[in-house]
Amino acid sequence: MRTLEELRNFYDASLLPQIRELEEQRKKITFKLLILVCTLMFFMMFALLGSLLFRNPVIAIFSFFALLVIGLILFFILINSETKAFTSEFKRRIVGEIVKFIDGNLSYKPESGIGQPAYMSSQIFLTSPDRYKCEDYVSGKIGETFIEFSEIHSEYKTETTDSKGHRQTHWHTIFRGLFFIAEFNKNFSGTTVVLPDLAEKTFGFLGKIFQSWNLTRSGKLIKLEDPEFEKLFVVYGDDQITARYILTPGLMQRLVEFRTNLNNTIYLSFKDSKVYVAISVAKDLFEPRIFRSNENFDLIREYFGNLQLAGRIIEELNLNTRIWK
Repeated sequence: MRTLEELRNFYDASLLPQIRELEEQRKKITFKLLILVCTLMFFMMFALLGSLLFRNPVIAIFSFFALLVIGLILFFILINSETKAFTSEFKRRIVGEIVKFIDGNLSYKPESGIGQPAYMSSQIFLTSPDRYKCEDYVSGKIGETFIEFSEIHSEYKTETTDSKGHRQTHWHTIFRGLFFIAEFNKNFSGTTVVLPDLAEKTFGFLGKIFQSWNLTRSGKLIKLEDPEFEKLFVVYGDDQITARYILTPGLMQRLVEFRTNLNNTIYLSFKDSKVYVAISVAKDLFEPRIFRSNENFDLIREYFGNLQLAGRIIEELNLNTRIWK
């Protein structure tokens, strides 16, 4: 895996000149937005003062809000079109180059992602999303292992009606973060799901009872002998023997270390000789800044750290060691 020192050298030699070029484009966008805001404020004040001179508060209020609405529409049209073009260019030239720097076998498609069928096939999240967004797709071989991942934000909706009969739609996040699919280093059939142990952590002994009832999932609750692993995770599977074949003492220890070092909520499933890993992150991971400079090594280091998770997963789970060979 690449080191931070190598990243620093790559940043200075290759990325920084491109970032500085893109900074000129970013500044033009912010300047256009500033001009739009100043122009809008001028006309709003002009309309307000003019109507007050004619002593007509109705015209003053109407003019003020009409200009405000028009200005906001123009603002959002401009910011959407300009920032979309800038973001696409930034990802192609900067994020794409970081992906190649990490491993030349990896490819990056900023507007693609892991599709909803593959996401649902993992059986990690059982709620079918009403809104599904995926982007920043990376795929390729690292060593012996093919891996693919992208950002995903899945949501479901609920509707409520107030006392006046007005209906409102509310959106709730199912999952937001990075979603990985990789070849596993053992052949197996069936499904084993490893989830954060929220019930036992929250409710203690009662949580254990809730887990054993397993009201939402097919398969059985599988208890394993590693106490540290059991503190962090709960395991469900359709076959006890297969689950133990996959979750060896060594793999459980590596998962505990990976979860502890990462300090993010993680979900896994093992299905049909593949491993699915979902890592919760509550923000967009590869978007450039618009109102602040991107000429910042810490920002590039953050992109690098998130992109290197693919290599870390392969390394931590020892996926390049092929058991069947």
